[in-house]
Amino acid sequence: MTGRAAARARGIVVMGVSGCGKSTVGARLADALGGRFVDADDLHPPANVAKMAMGVPLDDADRRPWLARVAEALAEDARADGAPRPTVVACSALRRRYRDALRDGSGARLDFVHLVGDPALLERRITARTGHFMPPGLLLSQLAVLEDLDPDERGVLVDIAPPPGSVVRAALDGLAALPHREDPSRA
Repeated sequence: MTGRAAARARGIVVMGVSGCGKSTVGARLADALGGRFVDADDLHPPANVAKMAMGVPLDDADRRPWLARVAEALAEDARADGAPRPTVVACSALRRRYRDALRDGSGARLDFVHLVGDPALLERRITARTGHFMPPGLLLSQLAVLEDLDPDERGVLVDIAPPPGSVVRAALDGLAALPHREDPSRA
């Protein structure tokens, strides 16, 4: 694909704090759209996983190489032969600058699905899950640094209280309702 085609590829980032259902919703969303799903948790370097498992929040220096890997995953399908398919990535993307790094590093047009929910529900979900490196104690630090989408960021807010199927439907409806944007490469 040419650089122009790569710039037009579509990426969807399912974002939010730990326990909001990014992986579940992201995988189902990718399936519904005929796209590819990537869980950004799988792209963390081992040092990041170890740090979080010890209950230590990541800093920006820890996140930089990880975000570069996530951006590369978003760009992959843009470079594949044939028509681009959407790549759906489950990634916390807690701050604007992290979302900017994903946009800038991927070259893809990104839409965000911000999963939001009551902190008590999030804590119950984190406490109930097994086999995940993120301890419940880090939820408060994530909530403290979370930055909502700015008005110039394309995305939708989706409440996580309903069952996963309803959350996915709300995400699909929200994405479909986003205003069409012109492709600047067609000038």
